[in-house]
Amino acid sequence: MTEQPVSPDRFDDLGKILVIIPTYNEADNIGMIVTRLREAVPEAHVLVTDDNSPDGTGAIADDMAAHDDHIHVLHRQGKEGLSAAYLASFRWGLDQGYDVLVEHDADGSHQPEQLPRLLEALRGADMVKGSRWVPGGSVVNWPKSREVLSRGGGLWTRLMLGMPIKDVTGGFNAFRASTLRAILGDLDSKGYGIQRDLTWATHQRGMKIVEVPIEFKERERGNSKLGKDVFVEAIMSTTKMGLAHRGQQLRSALRPGRSGQDSGKGQ
Repeated sequence: MTEQPVSPDRFDDLGKILVIIPTYNEADNIGMIVTRLREAVPEAHVLVTDDNSPDGTGAIADDMAAHDDHIHVLHRQGKEGLSAAYLASFRWGLDQGYDVLVEHDADGSHQPEQLPRLLEALRGADMVKGSRWVPGGSVVNWPKSREVLSRGGGLWTRLMLGMPIKDVTGGFNAFRASTLRAILGDLDSKGYGIQRDLTWATHQRGMKIVEVPIEFKERERGNSKLGKDVFVEAIMSTTKMGLAHRGQQLRSALRPGRSGQDSGKGQ
């Protein structure tokens, strides 16, 4: 996909923008991704959140930060998981006064040149998801089996939670700071379910979520951190969430006096 050039002040109306990149052993990719981000949206700041990568990713990020005041590094003690890394990064960004916070992979699967379309959509939304499964979205270099798993997992999540979102688990997301302040207390720091949980919490608060199409590319360098165990854990936890949600809906529907109260609301 070819994106239009971005003027340095194109997104001034959104305020201060922070793009968060969690890393663990991404020495082969981090320099390239940060450089592309800085070119795609020059006014945006970048936070590399490194979980003490043994391959020196953190040191590479430190060197970039020393030469560019728009690059920052958050060093963590060890590999504590994607959810914990994002939650720590969100809190750092909010404390530093950023108005927009963006999730972005380090491995090249998210294309920085597509960030402008998320930011443009955020002008009319509380959360924007870069989506693989809306019209115009796509995946590149995925085996059919992985696409089936991803689509099937998304469908199951929509059925269990009742969310009209096509790509619930997509990780290329932009938030207004006000959105994150409202939902952070609803989240925990375990597992890879952070994308589902962020989307669910935003939906539950009645906030506006917009999906924009992206092209998702399979990483070309380094090893993926996702395995079948992650997929199984996600399905199990989503099912548990869905049963709790549907149970609450049923209890509310059966609550004594509810029908009378509801009929009075329309008068």
